Amino acid sequence: MNTSVNIGGVRLKNPVMTASGTFGSGEEFSEFLDLNRLGAVVTKGVSNVPWPGNPTPRIAETASGMLNAIGLQNPGIDVFVSRDLPFLEQFDTAVVVNVCGKTTAEYCEVVERLAKEPRADLLEINISCPNVKEGGIAFGQNPKAVEAITKAVKAVAKQPVIMKLSPNVTDITEMARAAEAGGADALSLINTLTGMKIDVERQCFALANKTGGLSGPAIKPVALRMVNQTALAVGIPIIGMGGIQTAEDALEFILAGATAVSVGTAGFHDPCASLKVISGIEEYMKRHQTEDINSLIGIVNR
Repeated sequence: MNTSVNIGGVRLKNPVMTASGTFGSGEEFSEFLDLNRLGAVVTKGVSNVPWPGNPTPRIAETASGMLNAIGLQNPGIDVFVSRDLPFLEQFDTAVVVNVCGKTTAEYCEVVERLAKEPRADLLEINISCPNVKEGGIAFGQNPKAVEAITKAVKAVAKQPVIMKLSPNVTDITEMARAAEAGGADALSLINTLTGMKIDVERQCFALANKTGGLSGPAIKPVALRMVNQTALAVGIPIIGMGGIQTAEDALEFILAGATAVSVGTAGFHDPCASLKVISGIEEYMKRHQTEDINSLIGIVNR
């Protein structure tokens, strides 16, 4: 039974990875589960310099999900390459480094640094970041900006490049085609949906940032629809994410056209959620006498 998949020329032993921002850089969860079982570890976003993140409160629970406005807090690329990547050396799993920035130059600076790091197998570029030179609109909300930053990153990258798309757009396929035109090797979708919560007793916003990114089971139907639409619009692999808690959830994304999936918010209430998804996929394949997981990708579209 073959559970391995290929993303941008990199083989993953199975299609299940963690979602950026929900798993630290691996060490934080390593005492709860065997990282070797994962298809890939996806790190928290890394910027060229340390980012302090947003003021607190930064997290709020919602019906079937959660809002977060962490603000991509991270210690910066210097700490990441000296502390986090060496820790991951001991594990036999792919490493996907998520990259964030506020200008194209900032993204490229991090990508150039990572070009020298053999433990970074793939790069995931978070284009939901605000483009400070364009009035704060996210890179991922303008197809021309998506294509331009993809081209810029690809020009300096040594690893395959995954562009992580924002769902906060009118047409996700327009952004997907722009990333593909820019040379992306794969796509990740979806990032969080913009949402809000108000504390009616205190009569104020629940988050200091007012708005935050909605994740968890509440967004799964939206994410699944966008993955399916994108699978029909582009010819590069898709990593599907958004509300995946169980193997059944993951299989929906795979049947809709995703080559791999990421488990995120589920890991907060069950650190072993990703491993349960892997086991559940294996059980499903045995039950359906499926010899190769790749035969399931996009099957509903055939």
